[in-house]
Amino acid sequence: MRLVKDIEVGYADAENYKRRENKDLLNRVFIRDGHLDRLCEPNISFLLGEKGTGKTVYSIFLSNNNYKKTISAIRYVRETEYLKFISLKREKHLSLSDFSSIWKVTLYLLMAKQVLEKEGAVSKLLNYSKFKALNDAVDEYYNKAFSPEIIQALNFVQESKLAAELLSKHARATGEEKEALTFSESRFQINLFYIQKQFESAFSQIRLNQNHILFIDGIDIRPSSIPYEEYLECIKGLANAVWEINNDFFPSIKGRKGRMRAVPLFRPDIFESIGMQNQNTKIRDNSVFLDWRTEYNTHRTSQLFEVVDHMLAIQQQPAPVKGESWDYYFPWDSPNVHEKYSTPTSFINFLRWSYYRPRDIVTMLEFLKSNAKNDPSKKTFALDDFENPHFKREYSNYLLGEVKDHLSFYYSLTDYNIFLKFFEFLDGKNRFDYDFYCQSYDKLRAHIDSLRETPPKFMATANDFLQFIFDLNVICFIERAEDRKDFFHWCFRDRSYANISPKVKTHAEYQIFYGLAKALNVGKEFKRSN
Repeated sequence: MRLVKDIEVGYADAENYKRRENKDLLNRVFIRDGHLDRLCEPNISFLLGEKGTGKTVYSIFLSNNNYKKTISAIRYVRETEYLKFISLKREKHLSLSDFSSIWKVTLYLLMAKQVLEKEGAVSKLLNYSKFKALNDAVDEYYNKAFSPEIIQALNFVQESKLAAELLSKHARATGEEKEALTFSESRFQINLFYIQKQFESAFSQIRLNQNHILFIDGIDIRPSSIPYEEYLECIKGLANAVWEINNDFFPSIKGRKGRMRAVPLFRPDIFESIGMQNQNTKIRDNSVFLDWRTEYNTHRTSQLFEVVDHMLAIQQQPAPVKGESWDYYFPWDSPNVHEKYSTPTSFINFLRWSYYRPRDIVTMLEFLKSNAKNDPSKKTFALDDFENPHFKREYSNYLLGEVKDHLSFYYSLTDYNIFLKFFEFLDGKNRFDYDFYCQSYDKLRAHIDSLRETPPKFMATANDFLQFIFDLNVICFIERAEDRKDFFHWCFRDRSYANISPKVKTHAEYQIFYGLAKALNVGKEFKRSN
């Protein structure tokens, strides 16, 4: 087995796998599982999962490889794209349906260039007159320097009059149109509809050898300069456009081997805020939902354990059997495990401190390896390494950073600081009842009033704030069964296809998440000075 210093633990930020030098690492550590196979099915329109569950990893793996005759590419929504939408909305007086139309043309343009780049020479796409006319018009607009980014495609949309004129010009040159058409700057929607139909006509003509997926990533990040309401309008338009082209247009094209799809990556809470019709069935039937949950007594057969153990095993020569690598590096039992196991239970410690996300486990391994750098001969990790206060503090700060990122999607930095202030009024308690919670909440509200600040929306009432910190997985609520055993309800564990937003129970007992205790300074009670 390799020494600890020589182990590769991968990257917590999946975008690192886009770098050429890291593609081979991803191909070696990535497990081709059921999630990946489902993504290649023609009915899938959305990739859903909490932050850190691997949405970007799946899309990058598919963009790096031709898997099951499926070729993929990733495009990112960034601040400039949102600003462009806001500019178009004000300039053109757009409605939500217009946003959907803009996204359709944008996605069509990106897809047209993707299929030409990936298999144009093989399938001779430019032999199809309509597609050639379309491509020639786009090349003339961009002076043959189109960069396959969303912002570049939006420029084509913004200048709809010029874009429509070029499409009409090249359609006439190939005999696809007989009469010259005129377009007006003031008729933006009509121009856009014409452009959309030109793309759809060209796509209907071509025949592809491969399936193509266009992933849209970056949706989970809302730049602070973009108001939430305008952000929401933009992604609602995206979701509606994806649904319409994937279900109304692309499947209608006949006589072809390859199929095309756009698949955006969404967090479940953001997807829920879009308010699409029949949302539950769309999640169940038309989405891949990355779910890594497991139980302590079956954790050795879980996908999460398999992924981490495989990452360690492929680095050994020869590769050990399943579970052997993990047991070598972590040959100890977790404290307070009541079940009897024939193998070490150390992985349960990682489950307790994580939200059952691959990113959490990888981050813990990164910190453990980093803390062992002063011992180059170290072969394994002990329980003491996991219990090390420095490791716990590092990891707790990482989790709080994840909470901050999640909260900043909806709220300001001031709101985040108010959120943090609440935990000072718990007086160090990490487990408390509803009455104590309400007392702490009232103290926080009094503190806010003393500063003459406006309470954030998530603090409208005590129960609103309780639900908020439950949604963030900062707390769980505890129910006691008839056998006197405690049953812990965590939002991330109770979430399902049919229940995207589980509700917290009032008048119960609550507990702060293990991994956050250090960063929130709870777990050791103290008396407040008078």
